[in-house]
Amino acid sequence: MSRDLHVYRVGLRTRFRGLTERDGVLLRGPAGWGEFSPFWDYDDAEARAWWAAAVEAADEGWPTPVRTRVPVNVTVPAVDGVRAHAIVRGSGGCRTAKVKVAEPGQTEVDEVERLEAVRDALGPDGRIRVDANGAWDVGTARARLRVLDRAAGGLEYVEQPCASVEELAAVRRGSHVPVAADESIRRAADPLAVVRAQAADVIVLKVQPLGGVRACLRLAEQVGLPVVVSSALETSVGLAAGLALAAALPELEHACGLATAHLLADDVAPSLLPCDGAIEVRRIEADPALLRAHAAPPELEARWRARVAAVEEAA
Repeated sequence: MSRDLHVYRVGLRTRFRGLTERDGVLLRGPAGWGEFSPFWDYDDAEARAWWAAAVEAADEGWPTPVRTRVPVNVTVPAVDGVRAHAIVRGSGGCRTAKVKVAEPGQTEVDEVERLEAVRDALGPDGRIRVDANGAWDVGTARARLRVLDRAAGGLEYVEQPCASVEELAAVRRGSHVPVAADESIRRAADPLAVVRAQAADVIVLKVQPLGGVRACLRLAEQVGLPVVVSSALETSVGLAAGLALAAALPELEHACGLATAHLLADDVAPSLLPCDGAIEVRRIEADPALLRAHAAPPELEARWRARVAAVEEAA
């Protein structure tokens, strides 16, 4: 099947997960555009799911939506309180904020300042969730959540406070803050282990790491817990797939983590940004001028094309 392949590189406004740039592959097929942008710490075996998601978007398209708008959270990186406040106030009306914590080199004081600023920006009725990316041990998680819950004026949930399923279950038993599982779903050989261990109240699904919209819908049905659809720091081409998943879920109780286009310094398509706290569900077409402006340099393009070839061969 004929597909066009474009390799992009765009800068980030704020360092995120240690990155200052985002790069990947955009794929155009008969059904539209897909994105393949696994982080470089993913090996070829893990990256196959990301490729399957891109191929699904480009070749098949997505299931029929049951909603036309998806409520979203604003993502607040590990920035100071002044910057955190500004990010929330400029978020396009988001009433939920996901705040990054457990950043190397930062302290509890830094996190408290950030959460207090976010609460002030949201007002008393907004929701705040924190994401530790599996960085804490159980004791640290329990102690830190007591402090952060007070600073936030109540937390909606904590996302992946610890690395293992057993640790998540222990945190959930020892804290009143609900637990969401992210890495324990998308990087797990057995995502259902979270359910058997009663380790989470919410699951976070990301389309690329889990192999596409339809694969995520099947997993959500198996797990039977509330779902939050989140991004993998993609361009708006990749974000459109996350919106398609959120739009097709039978139930959507929580705001989704899909308002991340603002983290990019630019985009490869008209950016999917929130208005009144939600994003309209729609297909995205990459812009030829933006593709040219953000074309990867030759060495990076060659590296991505070699990666695609390796992943296709391994599939």
